[in-house]
Amino acid sequence: MDNRRVETLWSHVHWLTVLGQLGSFTAAAQRLNVSKAAMSARIAELERAAGVPLVQRTTRSVRLTEAGQQLADATSGAFEAIGTAFAGIKDLAASPRGRLRITAPVALARQQLVPRLPEFLRAHPEVRIELDLSDRLVPLAQEGFDLAIRHTPAPPETHVAWTLCATASVLVASRAYLRRRGTPSLPDELSGHDCLHYLRPGDAPAWQLLPRAGTAAAKVTVPVGGCFAANNSEALREAALGGLGIALLPDFSAQAALASGKLLHVLPDWVPVGSFGEHLYAIRPYTPYVPRAVQALVGYLREAFKPGFGAA
Repeated sequence: MDNRRVETLWSHVHWLTVLGQLGSFTAAAQRLNVSKAAMSARIAELERAAGVPLVQRTTRSVRLTEAGQQLADATSGAFEAIGTAFAGIKDLAASPRGRLRITAPVALARQQLVPRLPEFLRAHPEVRIELDLSDRLVPLAQEGFDLAIRHTPAPPETHVAWTLCATASVLVASRAYLRRRGTPSLPDELSGHDCLHYLRPGDAPAWQLLPRAGTAAAKVTVPVGGCFAANNSEALREAALGGLGIALLPDFSAQAALASGKLLHVLPDWVPVGSFGEHLYAIRPYTPYVPRAVQALVGYLREAFKPGFGAA
């Protein structure tokens, strides 16, 4: 194959590397902002030019053949370098610009992140934000996200993490529930209450608590159960407001209801640990170059979240 023919196929090879990363024609087409038909046609043309199959298709998935993987491995670094270099050139502009794809947990995004974004977007009119609300921990680079906002015990070591603020977990219940069932004074008493817990696959529901002035040796673990569980802190908060039981919530979900008196602290001398993260982070896969728009947003969020949530 002559060099001129190879040059016309460079974009085809790039599309192949994206397909290999995502394992789906649909997902790859969405990432590249092209149609699925165009994606399929480019890969077929590349296979004809190579003279060997590059993609193995099944009814459920797509994966690269040995030849396809070899080609993707040999070229993906170069395409990544080109993308980084081009992003750097674009960023020579005087102000942050471009699209930012962000992922964040549903409740946190709705209650705390989205209300803070209008001020940032008004200050940076050439930045466009696409926000994915999901409690699923997605692979950022693979799914094309520039930034994740997460409350987590520890961010991945392969990523860059900026601390936005400290967070805490709180036990709360409505006045009506506490009048009906009584107020526990010790963690062990929780086992006799309806406890509204966060659903995690494979976990046996149990809460861990430390005395507020205690040490790890004094940690108490209490098996809990109740009439309602959910994998969303907003749902647990609403169930607590409805008098269904005692809920363990991250402080950002409990903040407004505690401030208004609609929910009350339960076991205020004890600190729930291990259920939610202790810090809120902005997380990004490590790259030598961080786009100016990302830098601007992280800087803004660090200031916006500096006061914390104040519910604990």
